[in-house]
Formats: sequence, structure tokens, C-alpha cells
Amino acid sequence: METLAPALEAPVDYGVTAEVRAPQNLYALKDKDTFIVADQFGDIAGLGDGLFHNDTRILSLFRLTLGGRAPSLLSAAVAHDNVFFTCNGANQALPYPGGPMGPPGVLHIERKRFLWGERLFERIRCVNYSRDTVLLPLTLEFDADFKDMFEVRGAHRPRRGVKGPPHIDGRRVAYSYIGLDGVERSSYIAFSDAPYRLGPYKAEFMFTLQAEGETDLYLEIGVVDGHMPSRERFRDAAARARWDMRSRRRHGARLNSSGRLFNEWLGKSRSDLALLTTRMETGPYPYAGIPWFSTAFGRDAIITAWQILWFEPSLAKGVLRYLAAHQALERSSFRDSAPGKIMHETRKGEMPALGEVPFGRYYGGVDTTPLFVALAGAYQARTGDNALIDALWPALLRAMHWIEHDGDSDGDGLIDYARGQDSGLSNQGWKDSEDSVFHADGRYPSGPIALVEVQGYAFAAYREMARLAERRGETGQASLWRQKAAALREKVERRFWMDERGYYGIAIDGQGRLCRVLSSNPGHLLFCGLPSPDRARKVTDQLLSTAFNSGWGLRTLAAGEARFNPISYHNGSVWPHDTALCVMGLSRYGERDGVVKLTSALFETASRMGMRLPELFCGFPRSAGEPPVAYPVACLPQAWAAGSVFMMLQACLGITIDANRGEIILVDPRLPIGIDRLKVERLRVGSEMVDLTFERQGDRVSVHADGGAPLTIRSKPSWD
Repeated sequence: METLAPALEAPVDYGVTAEVRAPQNLYALKDKDTFIVADQFGDIAGLGDGLFHNDTRILSLFRLTLGGRAPSLLSAAVAHDNVFFTCNGANQALPYPGGPMGPPGVLHIERKRFLWGERLFERIRCVNYSRDTVLLPLTLEFDADFKDMFEVRGAHRPRRGVKGPPHIDGRRVAYSYIGLDGVERSSYIAFSDAPYRLGPYKAEFMFTLQAEGETDLYLEIGVVDGHMPSRERFRDAAARARWDMRSRRRHGARLNSSGRLFNEWLGKSRSDLALLTTRMETGPYPYAGIPWFSTAFGRDAIITAWQILWFEPSLAKGVLRYLAAHQALERSSFRDSAPGKIMHETRKGEMPALGEVPFGRYYGGVDTTPLFVALAGAYQARTGDNALIDALWPALLRAMHWIEHDGDSDGDGLIDYARGQDSGLSNQGWKDSEDSVFHADGRYPSGPIALVEVQGYAFAAYREMARLAERRGETGQASLWRQKAAALREKVERRFWMDERGYYGIAIDGQGRLCRVLSSNPGHLLFCGLPSPDRARKVTDQLLSTAFNSGWGLRTLAAGEARFNPISYHNGSVWPHDTALCVMGLSRYGERDGVVKLTSALFETASRMGMRLPELFCGFPRSAGEPPVAYPVACLPQAWAAGSVFMMLQACLGITIDANRGEIILVDPRLPIGIDRLKVERLRVGSEMVDLTFERQGDRVSVHADGGAPLTIRSKPSWD
């Protein structure tokens, strides 16, 4: 994700520098371009949390108290389908007007909320379980600071727009802000009951609860003034939100195993993908993650779509169409764009609109363009959808032109990058923090920088375009791209391989010097099928060693390397999507036991993190009885973390679908540890629907198919 330099200051890279609360204690909901992050009480403190719309925080404070005190927390959870957040609490001692303190624990306070129509709906239910009438003083504090997401993340702005005075009208409060971009942004808070006292930042209620009685307070918050909250509006919107989420989760094949907890992981991951997927005019598109990256990213969406391509290809179609529609057509050093380049990210807030940061539509990702081309080829092979490829062909040709020309700035045949201005990303691979690429002694390399995994993506792009061109009858162009793939493979093998370490270096700098560092990046080369089998075996052995394998997943950097730090963002932490790509690469070259063990490691990580894998976690070695260590500001949920289980499962099953031949290929299928049976239902292969059942029988896995597509079962992969 992006690390950037704030405008009007000395250029520095930063990620999240604002004070934030630990993600494992925060709860997120999303609807389209609106999302909320709050703590276990349902409160918002303005520490990286809030209610956001179009990258602007429209609610920065939201706190409930009873008699001036926070309720005692009983439980907090987001429903399995990610529609509702519910907090259960109890009263602490309450003051009786003119009398003694009321007893604690006699009132149950339930806060239930959801988002629908880019609007927050909440019900606060108070139930009196005592035998006496209870007076309940309930207070809600609130505010809207209208900070841009980059301000929330830590960017300093020397000037801001003008926040107008709050407007109070009976049962609602309205806030407004006119940004430096001239756009007026608003936030409305409305209540079903009139408070006995309503101020610009506080609503005070006094409820009288009879013995064993209850009362409900409804509220709504959004960027437009709507109808007044009510029980009927809450129930109607809730039903619509749940129906919509259910319909999003039903796409693609159904997966079900003999393991209850494993099924929970599959279900929660699918719910997270449904939550993060936004319907665009071009089709479904997965936003990267909440809170920092709840927007369209190129690289993240491509990899997420690839992770589930084998059983749900419609997401890849939406991603490809959206990215083609937003392909760069002009050259800009500020946006790091050039004709044919595929978008890195887009933002809708005030700072990008003003050009204070370049991320309104930013193209500073060196890998997104070849990944786009490679995904298009993988999608066609999976679906046989030649009509989409025909529609995308001009965009694919423009992307290839960028790969062959602008992507290789020094003409050495390798794809490289160097940011156009200091406001952009200093590193432009998936490890885009400023310290993620370095030499063996820790020195930073000079640019332009050629990352090892990016050459793998370009290799895959050349190969896929050659195959697609041949299908279109363009045999001359197909031959040329095959030649370029072969030439790129030879360059990578010659220039990145380190004989003395039995591994590939992470990058080549602007002086042609190899960064002789052991990182997880070469695992992506295996995913793309570039290395020879002998070298792939050596990479596999390294990745499965304790230097990389923490016991919970693969570290991004081997222990013992310069700058290794298990608490860092990219230099020793574990990213589930990175592990999944590496595991898919291991599977491609015939590794089976390691694939199963790493799948088990990520499953056990998920089981200790509420069945939801975060963006990343710390790379400390696994110790008996101790859980994995959370990274302090990781996104949760994160799309490519949620998608990781499905790519890991594909690697275990050894499954590939060739729609052009109407064939399902299985290579030495395995099941995850502890799973004896797994069923894949309604798997589409061309025009056929197939059900597959995998069942453990002793030390082997049998496969039964019910449907028209033939199975091809191999004992070993066919490399190249």
C-alpha cells in the first residue's frame, strides 16, 4: 500500500503515523464508499477510527454513556455475514436524582448497527431486568471533523477548509464543511426520540424504565438529510442490507469441508470479500481493506481476483473491465503515469482533489500492468470468455507497449521503476515502504530499480499474450512475445541468481548491482513459472526453512538478513497473500507436503484471530501455547488476506480448470491437515456444472466428479 510524502514539506515517506487503536479491538462495517470503524463498545474516539464517506471522516466522535459512565462490556461482535455489529453491555451504578446510587448490572444495553444506502442505522435497546422502576440518563456525544483520510493517517496540512457552525433542529444535528477544493461536505445525525437536551455535540436523554420494561432509541447518520429514524425504517433497511449481502456471497462454486472450524474460515473469508466488493458500472470490484485502503487499488484487486479465479471468475471480469477503463492515456511525473500503464489506486477525498497528494488517480505501481495482462490470460483460460478478451484487446496492447518500452527505462530488458516526483511512492512493488528494498549491507539502492518478482509477472504477461494472440490468428505477434518471454527468463536466471546462496536476489539497482538479499519475492517467480526446476527446488527449500517459515506463515524477509525486523511492515512480517502466492508457486513445481503444512499454519493463525486473517501480522517464531503476534495498524478485513485461503486450498487440491478444453486438471490432490472430506459444488467449466468430492483414503486423496467435464489426474506437474 502507499507510503507517501505530504505536500509542502520536506519529502518523507510515511505510512500510518497518527495515533490509532489496535485493529483486533476495532470492528468495521462497509457499504459502497462508506465505512465505519469503532471499538468494542461501538464508540468512536477519532484515533484512526470513525465513519467515513468518500475518504472523508464524517463522524469523528461517537460515545455513549449511562449516568456519565461507559457501560460495562459484556460482548462485541460483527455477524458472520458482516452485516450487523452488536455490542452487549450492562449499566454501572446509576445516580438516583436526590437519592442513592442505583445497583449495577440491572440494565442490559444493546447497540446494534449496520450500513445501508451509505447511511449508518443504529438501535440502542435498554432493558430493565430489575423489579424496580429505573431512571436511565443516557448521553450520546458526537462530532464531525471532515478530515481527509490522509490527514487521519498522519499527513499535516498547513491549511484546511472552513467548518460551519452546527445546525440544531429538534431531533437532529447537521454539520458542514467547505473544503479548499470548493466542495461542501455534510454530516447529519438524527434521533427517533427528542432528547431532553440537545446541543451541537451532545444529546441527553432520560428514559423511565418500568420493572422488566424496555425502550428503543433509533438513530441515523449520513451525508444527506433523510427521513426521521424509526423502528420501521430500521427493520426495512436491515432486511435490504442482509438480502444484498446474501446475494453477493452466493456467486461462484460452493465449498464445504468435514471440518467445522475450517468451514468457518472459508465462510468468514467469503463474507469479508463480499463486504469489501463494491458494484461498479464495470462489474464487481474488491476494495483493498479497511480502514486505510477502502478504495480501488489495482494490484490488490488483481491478486484478490486471481486467488478466487478457480471457483469464482466473475470478480476477475469486473476487475479487468474497471482497470481497462482507467488505464493511463497520458504522461505525468506527478501521477507516475504513462500511456498504457494500469492504475495503482484512486481516491475521492479533498487532498487528492487538490493535488496535495497524487493519489486521486495514481499509477505508481510497477507490477500492476504486467499483472493485469497476466490475469487477462488466466481469466480466458479459466472461462473461455473470448468476447471479453476481444473487448480488452486494445487495452492489453497498450499495456504491452508500456511493458516493452516505458516499463524498461534503461533498455536492459528488465522492468524497472523510479518515482517521478518526491510526492510519489519511493518503492513501487507490492512491498512499497521506503525501507523494503536494500543491499545485503542494508544500504538503499539507487534507481531505477528492477524487482525480481516483477520480471516474473512480465514473463507471465508475455506468455499469456502469445497464447491469446495465437488464438486470434496473430501467429507472428505470438512468436515475438514468446521470444521476449524466453529472453526475459534468460536474463533473470543470469542476473538475479546467487550461486553462493542458492537463491534469487530481491532487485537490481540503477548501477546494475544485485541486491543480494533473501526475501519472499522469488516465491512469486515460482507462481509465474519462470525458474528452472532445479532452481525452483532450491528456492522451495529456502522458503520452507525456519529462516522464512515462522510457523504461522512465510516471512517477507529471511531472519538474519540486514534490516530484518519481525515487527516491520515489509521486512520480516507475515502477509497472508504473500504466503499464498508462494505456496501456489511451490505447488506449481510439485511441492506437496510443504503446501499442506503452510496451509495448516495459516489456518491455525486464522483460528487464533477470530477466523479472519489481517493484512499482515508479526513474524516472530511460533512458540508453544502462544498466539501469533498482531501487527499494530493492520487493515482488518483486507481483501487479499481474505482471499488467501482459497489460493492455499487450490494449491492443496492441485486443481486447474482449462475451459478451452472443457477439462479439470488435478495434480496429486491433497487435503488440508485435519480435513477428511471437501466438496466443491456447482463449479462451472465452460457450459457444464460439476460437483467435485475430495476424500481422504489412507495416505491418498480420492476424487469423485458429478458432471459433464472430464477430469485429468496427474501425479506430477508439467513444468513450462
